Amino acid sequence: MYPRCAGSLLIAACLLGTPLSRADAPAPALPGVQRVSFNEGWRFLRGDPTAAQHAEFDDSGWTPITLPHDWAIDGPFDASLNPHTAALPISGVGWYRKSFRVSPSRSKRYYSIEFDGAMANSQVWVNGHELGGRPYGYIGFSFDLTPYLRPGTPRNVLAVRLAPEVNSSRWYPGAGIYRNVWLTTTGPVRVGQWGTYLTTPIVSDESASVALRTVVSNQEAAAVRVTVRSSILAADGRQVARSEVESELSAGADTTVASRLRIAHPHRWGVERPYLYAMVTEILRGRRVVDRYVTPFGVRTIGFDRERGFLLNGEALKLHGVCLHHDLGALGAAVSRRATERQLEILKAAGVNAIRTSHNPPSPELLEYADRLGLLVIDESFDMWRIPKVPNGYSKYFEAWSERDVRDMVRRDRNHPSVIMWSIGNEIPEQGDPAGWKEARRLTQLFHEEDPTRPTTSAFNDWEQAIQNKLADEVDIPGFNYKPTHYQEILAAHPHWIIYGSETASCVSSRGSYHLPLEKYAKHPSLQISSYDIIAPPWAYCPDVEFAAQEANPGLLGEFVWTGFDYLGEPTPYFGWKEDNSADWPARSSYFGMVDLAGFPKDRYYLYQSVWTRGPMVHLLPHWNWPGLEGRNIPVMVYSNADEVELSLNGRSLGRKKPLTEPVALPVGPNVSASLTFQSKYRLLWQVPYEPGVLQAVAFRQGVEVARDTMSTAGAPARIHLRADRSRIAAGGDDLAFVTVRIEDQDGNLCPMADNLVSFQVTGAGEIAAVDNGNAATAEPFHADHRKAFNGLALLIVRPRTAGGGTIHVSAHAEGLADAQLDLESQPARRDSLYAVR
Repeated sequence: MYPRCAGSLLIAACLLGTPLSRADAPAPALPGVQRVSFNEGWRFLRGDPTAAQHAEFDDSGWTPITLPHDWAIDGPFDASLNPHTAALPISGVGWYRKSFRVSPSRSKRYYSIEFDGAMANSQVWVNGHELGGRPYGYIGFSFDLTPYLRPGTPRNVLAVRLAPEVNSSRWYPGAGIYRNVWLTTTGPVRVGQWGTYLTTPIVSDESASVALRTVVSNQEAAAVRVTVRSSILAADGRQVARSEVESELSAGADTTVASRLRIAHPHRWGVERPYLYAMVTEILRGRRVVDRYVTPFGVRTIGFDRERGFLLNGEALKLHGVCLHHDLGALGAAVSRRATERQLEILKAAGVNAIRTSHNPPSPELLEYADRLGLLVIDESFDMWRIPKVPNGYSKYFEAWSERDVRDMVRRDRNHPSVIMWSIGNEIPEQGDPAGWKEARRLTQLFHEEDPTRPTTSAFNDWEQAIQNKLADEVDIPGFNYKPTHYQEILAAHPHWIIYGSETASCVSSRGSYHLPLEKYAKHPSLQISSYDIIAPPWAYCPDVEFAAQEANPGLLGEFVWTGFDYLGEPTPYFGWKEDNSADWPARSSYFGMVDLAGFPKDRYYLYQSVWTRGPMVHLLPHWNWPGLEGRNIPVMVYSNADEVELSLNGRSLGRKKPLTEPVALPVGPNVSASLTFQSKYRLLWQVPYEPGVLQAVAFRQGVEVARDTMSTAGAPARIHLRADRSRIAAGGDDLAFVTVRIEDQDGNLCPMADNLVSFQVTGAGEIAAVDNGNAATAEPFHADHRKAFNGLALLIVRPRTAGGGTIHVSAHAEGLADAQLDLESQPARRDSLYAVR
């Protein structure tokens, strides 16, 4: 347990990214030593055939696929399936098989297969020999293939059986081998899996002392003597530190070798400048390098203080965090580097600086991009312990597997500079158990044993029970879900605690939908929820409430909003389907996100941006198309971080207002004179009699215009406009282009209620990966060549089709509208010197 002396906790650490390379940059390749993607050439079958684990089994009729693969996202959506898991077919048995050849070698080669994650209850065989399995679908695992391979023969077969269960998750988990798979080849003396661990006992502007522990595995029958050479490279490739340590390795055993290095005048890793070094670990036998292991890392310190909050490199930093489920919208749970990067880029632009991986260990790619982009991470382990939340959840496996899963999770992730806390669980039912503290203590001790440099936390929703039953005493930093009105009470009763909002707000909305009069929390017959940002379930509240609580308690570390993106499953409030399935179908994904499932920001995104960023901004809502309501007052809201905002309609000023100084009582229906239970000073409100034309908000700082936003009354839909997030993408990998599809009038204005059906054609060097529109209540398939617009927008996701690159031609057609075309370029991938594919 960490001390809470004087309400402060300070940790100095030099933290790393995932060990990513053996034979790749920044040093020359080693003959026979490599880590390569094992994603190509698989075959897949839904079903459970007999003897499919054997090499001789005939899989010629199975479907060829490339990993990562999520079989459930193909659908179809089914009203009879669980809405919690998006009404998609997540359960059942699926088999994967891959044939591969291993070349004979004069020297002994060792082969291991590594799965970043497989959903779920995996069993793995090679050439008919069972290697083992893992029930938890979110954890990485590996096996030694060497004893069972047939070098020089034309066919070795890896077979994987997965059996995810019905009622095993509270959200959409996906299904299949949904994360990357790697094949590693080494000699008998090598760095072990996740075999480097770095800390820095001392960090200053003058120097950083780097303590390195390297696990070296010796598979030979005799002891050997080796030299462990460790080199630190700066981002430009310059060597800035080096050490060599000789060690005697026992036969058939792992040995931990300690090294110490020093970086002069280190560059600190931070949210504004996420500087990364690389640790190159080489194993030498005599003069010959027999293994090389490259680990990106960053130098930074973290601290937690009762008065100042979270400290990064000694400076106070409020955590502007979001919770994030692991699915990638239309791509399902299948990991995509570019889709992951895009999500984090969108969130960072709103002022987000932290992610909580709700409620499971994340993909390695998420942590890699958090390192690169400068985002802090709470790395979460479990959604339940022994007491189940769903009949077939992780509680079935907790007793047998929790220690192994925790240790593997930490060993994989403890070197990322982005990770600042370990979460031992989310809203654990053991909060209500007088003996629940014992499990919290056991898990905290496991995390501390594997990584003494970071505190543990847990997200408590039953704050009184968590405190009464002492679970909150057993973590270093207690987190509290949806308790802004109790922060002061908790802090007053526990003067040495440091706390934060581990899950906040849970405001719900549909992007671009507005209902009049303003409404309370209810099931609207449209299955959409008004985007005025005032609606939340009974346990939750609007963002403004948390803003005020954080401001009133500056020592709070910050908050983690539920959620950053909409996610598949949990279509709150549309859970309770009627017997005839007529009421809430086809609502099948959440409304909680500040960004919709397609990656389009909702209005709420800009509310957070107005509080969390300083770059001048102003955002105006709603749209300005209200036929039939001429002369009726329309509530107009503005979000801005400027000193003053002026609203005008058709050139006539409707007055100026000042954010943070004029609290607004927000009216709600059915009586628009009634007021919400809180007054907000974080938004501006005008009641504007509707007339078609141009509504404009202009933001000022010190009397000078700094930003403006405009809403124009749109005419009839006339054309399609395509806009790609990037004009060039990398060929031969999992790069993607995200193409926004806008329905516009003849003057280029977005038609905010357009729902035209758009058909797509992608030719040349690319193909359609998926389509979406951000609508949480549709059973349209994600894998299709068409999509209806939702409130004027749709999304086309394009991937490269060939490794050699070329031009990708995109065209879009909708009946009665002018077509649109767009060309993208697919180019051979540039080798990444730090995060090269092994």
